[in-house]
Amino acid sequence: MPTTPSEPDPGPDATPSEAPDGAADARMWNRLTALHAHVEGRLATVLQRRHGLGLSEYRALGLLAEAPRSELRMQELATGLGLNQSSVTRLVARLGAADFTYRDLCPDDKRGVYTVLTDAGRTRHREARATYEEALTGALDEAAVGAPELAPLLGAARGALG
Repeated sequence: MPTTPSEPDPGPDATPSEAPDGAADARMWNRLTALHAHVEGRLATVLQRRHGLGLSEYRALGLLAEAPRSELRMQELATGLGLNQSSVTRLVARLGAADFTYRDLCPDDKRGVYTVLTDAGRTRHREARATYEEALTGALDEAAVGAPELAPLLGAARGALG
């Protein structure tokens, strides 16, 4: 069975029904992106209402809380959040204005800038974490009920990571 370079080879023992189906993959991907958008929207709303944090702000605080010495270079934060440098600069400015972080120069490279988590930022993240986790679980459970075809996928993902 010939494949294009962008399609994985289904293997010599694959039957036609096991071979990759581009249309089915597109439908599956559309469902996953819709699920992602639904969950992200739910999380963003609840974090803003209950804790005054945007979703990217919450995630930045989490990355900083897990980092050695609770600090990351701006580029590391950008990579961890999947944001560009300009967006991270604005995000860090908001976190700094709220006294959740401060900026510090790298002692080895004066051009390097670190974002450092403050005690207030660590406290805000810890307070918001239970809300985030509760809302995430609720949104995924709701999605599994509303779209039963996603239930096996969600179950498998939870089992693989949990």
